[in-house]
Amino acid sequence: MKKIIIALLCIFSGFNSMNAQDKFITKTGVINFEASVPSFEEVNAKNENVSAILKSTGEFASLALMKGFRFKVALMEEHFNENYAETSKFPKTTFRGNIEDFDLSQLGENEKTYTVKGVITMHGVDKSIEVPASIKMVEDTVYLSTTFVLKPGDFDIEIPSVVSSKIAEKINVSANFMLKSKS
Repeated sequence: MKKIIIALLCIFSGFNSMNAQDKFITKTGVINFEASVPSFEEVNAKNENVSAILKSTGEFASLALMKGFRFKVALMEEHFNENYAETSKFPKTTFRGNIEDFDLSQLGENEKTYTVKGVITMHGVDKSIEVPASIKMVEDTVYLSTTFVLKPGDFDIEIPSVVSSKIAEKINVSANFMLKSKS
């Protein structure tokens, strides 16, 4: 009986390694957001330490620590962390989804446009999104970039009336990932 169990374990462990999915990861993805309104101070921030993983199946996930967003003005960054994003209570934003019709073998040096569908979780709120993404592969690196719009109200982020005229109702977001092979 022991021999049969050991043989089955060997077969299944070999089967799993044969079907191992290629994975591409990064810890240095970049997310920018811009919420400026004409005639007022520029409102934008950048986070250059966003983690992401892409599987050969098209599954994609990312994680951004909210305190990682850097503003040109320190006071603006403080207000973002304490009053809007409430980073002590909601320290991260995540995305989990799939790239539709993704085929790793079809990627090359020319960008292709895909649709990414999934759920972004920010400020304790889940929201389904569908966004276009440009994807290409050079050697063992996948480059993925996307731009989309989010609304603070969709994530229960309240903008005080005192500053509401200085912050856009629609936030322009861009994300860029350079994912290295980890197969």
